[in-house]
Amino acid sequence: MTTYEVGYFVGSLSSTSINRILSKALLRVAPTELEFSEIPIGDLPLYSPDFDTDYPPEARALKASIAAVDAVLFVSPEYNRSIPGALKNAIDWASRPWGQNSFDHIPAAVIGASIGQIGTAIGQQSLRAVLSFCNARQMTSPEAYIHFTPEVFRNDGEVTNASTEEFLRTYMSEFHFYIRMVLTVLPRPSAK
Repeated sequence: MTTYEVGYFVGSLSSTSINRILSKALLRVAPTELEFSEIPIGDLPLYSPDFDTDYPPEARALKASIAAVDAVLFVSPEYNRSIPGALKNAIDWASRPWGQNSFDHIPAAVIGASIGQIGTAIGQQSLRAVLSFCNARQMTSPEAYIHFTPEVFRNDGEVTNASTEEFLRTYMSEFHFYIRMVLTVLPRPSAK
């Protein structure tokens, strides 16, 4: 049985992030063949091409973290119908300098939670457009726009609604299947 390393991004820097709670819920229901490590984004300076010849340590660590995993999972809120600035900044760092795109061919999935009824649908479309340009291999189905309520999601990631928990379990099983499928055709260079 092959184990895959998955790096996950939480797009919110908030200490009370509902997407961090969602990430805990996803890790609880994920197949045992997936091992997770968070890829932190909070300490990155703002990206500028001026750094392309000499990346700061935080950005080098970000690129190394992505190189060390087999796939990436984005768990992100929607800010102003788009991507949170901190997450976009991290993607800009990881995809540069030109020709050194850390997301090239990496299996990727996108999910997010919101207190609104449409979840993070529009923000996810914005994120998917950026990841397409970065040549990430995105899982397109099932789509997952999670309506967050504290009655369903406990702070430790426990999900109290059986159908929601089953949906998340299915989502993560599909992601596992997708990772296997992509890496069979496009193996990741070994940086581990």
